[in-house]
Amino acid sequence: MSATPQARPEAVVVHEHVEPVTSPRRRAVTGALLVVAGLVTALGWGLGSGSGDATFRFGGGTAVELPDLTVPGTATPVVLGALVVVLGVLQIARGFRPRRGPLLVGAAVVAFVVSFLCWAMSGADASAIDVVQLLRQTVFLATPLVLGALAGVLGERSGVVNVAIEGQLLTGAFTAALVGTTAGSLGAGTVGAVLAGALVGWLLAVFAIRYRVNQVILGVVLNAAALGFTGWAYKALMQSDTQRFNSPGVLSTVPVPLLSDIPVLGPLLFDANVLVYVMYALIVALQVVLFRTRWGLRTRAVGEHPKAAATVGVPVLRVRYVNVVVAGGIAGLGGAFLSIGTIGPFTENMSAGKGFIALAAVIFGRWSPRGAVAASLLFGFFAALQTLVGVLPYGSAVPSSFLSMLPYLATVLAVAGFVGRVRPPAASGEPYPA
Repeated sequence: MSATPQARPEAVVVHEHVEPVTSPRRRAVTGALLVVAGLVTALGWGLGSGSGDATFRFGGGTAVELPDLTVPGTATPVVLGALVVVLGVLQIARGFRPRRGPLLVGAAVVAFVVSFLCWAMSGADASAIDVVQLLRQTVFLATPLVLGALAGVLGERSGVVNVAIEGQLLTGAFTAALVGTTAGSLGAGTVGAVLAGALVGWLLAVFAIRYRVNQVILGVVLNAAALGFTGWAYKALMQSDTQRFNSPGVLSTVPVPLLSDIPVLGPLLFDANVLVYVMYALIVALQVVLFRTRWGLRTRAVGEHPKAAATVGVPVLRVRYVNVVVAGGIAGLGGAFLSIGTIGPFTENMSAGKGFIALAAVIFGRWSPRGAVAASLLFGFFAALQTLVGVLPYGSAVPSSFLSMLPYLATVLAVAGFVGRVRPPAASGEPYPA
């Protein structure tokens, strides 16, 4: 009689793509929300606009520039709003596949934003928006959010809720400025930021995995500790001797030859500092590692079914330790971007809640790298839009808080299930006995 061969870790099956059929109630609610969004777009931004046209420019400073796009300031929002209403009616009547829910929301958001910009520009014929510059600002503002969201995805995929992203960003920003100044090297400051974020990640891992402390409470405590420590050190060192401890300089932009000259995409993606390029690499690497490698399979297994993973030889605790520490380093890199990647010197409470926004992006992105990046870009876009609308003819009439509210509203709707089922990894936040 032959012995049954021992199962290998690779035999762990993680089911992630099974979605239930959209219920009639959810379908009706989603469709009704689309209809309301379409009516607001058509009536509010369309019929409420002025008589001027809206001009979208696609310059960006490249040698080859695309021609401007001029559209009617009134008719365009009306048409786009009507299309969103049609999508809503179709959703109520027959429904779309569950996976197309985010696409419907995305279409409504695009129509809403384009219509809003048409309305804001319609008060004067000379108004125009440089789309490339707006999108560059979006990427700029979204970079720390993307890195923080990637850290959140990696932690939760392995079963640990990383509420401490805020503290990791703040610690990374402080360390990057301090080490960059004292060592006279921005590269050293970047490495220091990664190590500082990894240290906070290690503390999160030790208390959450070994001592099984409530992960949400632990994250809040670590955030408070990071805020207190960096605030004290800032006042004790940096304010008293700025030249010695808080003058690191700023990373310069590094245009990629040939690619930076591509119209629209060149100045948008290939004319940035090195931290942005590292972010691109991390997005691709994390997507590949999580869904195309053995380590990624083990990570998802311990995040979904740690007991089952352990029975086939997966070291659950070690996988969680490694992923949480690495996630902290990624968030620390986002902190480096806040200081030496943007303005240089560190300021007190520099992260200003960006870690919690990144955590919202993780949820809105359905715990996937691609989704988290898209959600972060959405937050970054509305942040960039706030600084733009004030100079437009009608833009000053819109409170900036209204625009900043929209991504959070979309996140709430996503969590409520209006854009499809949103389910975190089954073992996320659940301690595993050592």
